[in-house]
Parts: sequence; structure tokens; C-alpha cells
Amino acid sequence: MTQRILLIVDDEENILRALVRLLRRDGYTLLTAGGGAQGLELLAQHPVGVILSDQRMPGMMGTEFLERAKEIRPDTVRIMLSGYTDLQSVTEAINRGAIYRFLTKPWDDELLRENIRQAFEHHELRAERDRLARELQAANEQLAQSNLGLEERIASQSRTLDHSIRLLELSREVLEHLPVGVVGVSEEGRIAVANTLAHRLVGQPAGALLEHAAIEVLPPALHEICHAMEHEK
Repeated sequence: MTQRILLIVDDEENILRALVRLLRRDGYTLLTAGGGAQGLELLAQHPVGVILSDQRMPGMMGTEFLERAKEIRPDTVRIMLSGYTDLQSVTEAINRGAIYRFLTKPWDDELLRENIRQAFEHHELRAERDRLARELQAANEQLAQSNLGLEERIASQSRTLDHSIRLLELSREVLEHLPVGVVGVSEEGRIAVANTLAHRLVGQPAGALLEHAAIEVLPPALHEICHAMEHEK
């Protein structure tokens, strides 16, 4: 399980001690600061998940501290612990997104513990969401790269096929213009190639010989020549 680090900021030492006694039982790593400046120093040094801060502190009010904390570690969950007299400034901070929850002094022990627990769950769920989003983005980028490679291979194969087709068309063009009849017989004994002159010599219309068995369409003498040449290979 990920270490849960809680930063408590309050200028009253007795408040800090009371909060530490209450929250240490829940297994958190507790950091304490007596003011906003010290809290920011600790925040810069540790991967804090949740911040619990007082509002009325000398030097830096809690709302200012939490807003600056948000800039340093935007993923922290920030809780304000203060009196009702601070509601207006706290409400403004909540509206600016600096505060996740507002609890009042004096606090209820179990309510405070429950809110801290929920804050850590919120922090961890958000971290998991961000992790999954990064993994999804990485997977999408890898898929896009794979698709690009596939497209390049398909394009290359298409160019090779186009070249082969052009060579075949050129070969047929040359075959048609030869001054002799040309017949090609496949290993299965069927006419695979025959130019126009070959068709004319055997008294067949153009294309009629193709795919027919040579023994059926060629004159016996010509078929015997083809058969003899086949045995000489």
C-alpha cells in the first residue's frame, strides 16, 4: 500500500499535539508545521497526500497557505480546520479549488478521522486515474506507431505489386508483338499463355485456348513437341 503522508499545519502547539495523538493510530506518516512557511518547506520535501491546516495563523493565513500548496503539489487533498468566523474567506478558497473540505473547531474526533480517511482515498483514486490515463495514452501512442508501420508496409507491398503488374502487362505487350506464335503450358497441362498469332495458327479466336487442357486444343504434333520438351527438363 502507498505510504499515506499527512501534513498538519497549526500555530498552536497544543492543537498540533492533540491532532497527532488522535491521528497517529490510523497509520499515517505525520508531518507537523507551526505555520504556512514551514508547511511549504515540508511540502516541497515530501510527497504529501493530504494537508490539514488551520486558518488563522500569524504570517500566512491558512487560505493563502493552501493556495500556495496547490501550486507546489496540485495533487494534494487540502482540508481546512477552523472556526465559523472564517466562513467567508474559506468559502472563497473552496470556490477557487484550494480546499477540498472545511471542518470546524472544536472538532469531532471520529468525524475528523473519517474525513481524513476519505481524503486519502480520494487522493489515491485520483492518482490511480491519472496512472491509467498515462498508460492509456502510452498504449494509444504505441498503437498509432504500430499503425504507421503497418501502413508503411502495406504501401511498400502495394508499390511492389504495382511494379509486378506493370512488368506483367509489359510482358504481355511484348508477347503480342512477337512475329511467332507463343504457347505456354502449365505443370498441370493447361494453356497458361498464348498470344494472338498462336490462336490464329491453330484456328481459334483470341483467348479461346487459355485454361484449356493442352491435349484437347492443340494439334497433336504441337502437343507432342510440348510433351517432349517437358520431359527434357
